[in-house]
Amino acid sequence: MNQFSKWLGAIDWDAFWGNVISIGIRIAILVVLYFIIKYAGRKIIRSFFKKYRANQAVSNGRADTLEGLTNNVFGYVLFFTFAILILQNFMNVTAIIAGAGVMSLAIAFGAQGLVSDVVTGFFILLERQLDVGDSITIDAVNGIVENLGLRTTQVRDFDGTLHFIPNRQIMIVSNHSRGNMRVLVDVAVSPTADTEKAMRIISDVCQAMKEHNKNIVETPVVLGVESSDGANMIIRVVGKAVNGEQLNVKRDLLKEIRTALIAGGIDLPLPTVVTTPQTT
Repeated sequence: MNQFSKWLGAIDWDAFWGNVISIGIRIAILVVLYFIIKYAGRKIIRSFFKKYRANQAVSNGRADTLEGLTNNVFGYVLFFTFAILILQNFMNVTAIIAGAGVMSLAIAFGAQGLVSDVVTGFFILLERQLDVGDSITIDAVNGIVENLGLRTTQVRDFDGTLHFIPNRQIMIVSNHSRGNMRVLVDVAVSPTADTEKAMRIISDVCQAMKEHNKNIVETPVVLGVESSDGANMIIRVVGKAVNGEQLNVKRDLLKEIRTALIAGGIDLPLPTVVTTPQTT
């Protein structure tokens, strides 16, 4: 107890509190500078990519991808820079960095997953496998790419779930947003209907739709009868639509074809009514 009291008495409290206040002020200034630079940097990046999007040769998805990546890298660099500046107030960071060579092997083994994420993410970006806004399938995940970083890829599922996928786990990517998409429409008519007349009506509708619907890239073609049974006969139509609009084109085609077939006197299949016997 006496030794502890002597130790307390040997402390220069004026210098101690002066040092604490000095460090506190420096840290406060660094924190304020961190948020100011972060805000200004993101604003500059946003302004740059706003002009970058004005270039018609660059898609919005690609611009969003590069903007997100730039913000990601900027945030990491800024955070680690200010973290080192703050640590310098408590320890000799230079000595720690100099000694990092001795620990490099252990760090390499411990961070091999992170390194793999970054390397894989780099090649995904370099090869343009994905862009923000693309509709993709990765293993069992289907959705829209919301963010593409060097470490993770964020995919929003169609039910609203946001998936964070480490880049090293991305083995096979199915990108549904590259090139025009095929539209396949199966039109059901009565099995007793005039097949040739029905196909002519459907073909005329397809020609008219191509002229008025800008989302149809290639005029849908009537392939013929796909199947027939006692309930209905299926006539298959195939065309190409602008990526992302294939479902809308399919709905529009079905609607117009159904209307034209009814107007042309082609019988449509009647709904099958299933009755369940009641037990008493």
